[in-house]
Amino acid sequence: MKVILDFSVVPLGVGVSVSEHVAACQRVLEEAGLEHRMHAYGTNVEGEWDEVMAAVKRCHEVLHAAGVPRISTSIRLGTRTDRDHSLQAKLDSVQQKLAATRPRSG
Repeated sequence: MKVILDFSVVPLGVGVSVSEHVAACQRVLEEAGLEHRMHAYGTNVEGEWDEVMAAVKRCHEVLHAAGVPRISTSIRLGTRTDRDHSLQAKLDSVQQKLAATRPRSG
């Protein structure tokens, strides 16, 4: 089953800056070959359920192996059975609706 997931991994006990740990999780997603897009407070990922969940687990494994003593992860996810869906399709749909309601200059 295909899933679109938004997650935020928060390493605890490592100080204020977490960009090094975020980069480590981004490398995990790249190595997994999953479509993903980082944003200011997390990352969107799409793919097959088991592959996506395995990558989230791998992020935890990598960070713990790097010495992070505690990790808090927030996850939101969605699935559909009525049609295919993707990160890009969701964005395109909103952009089309915005374009349709913008006043025309001229």
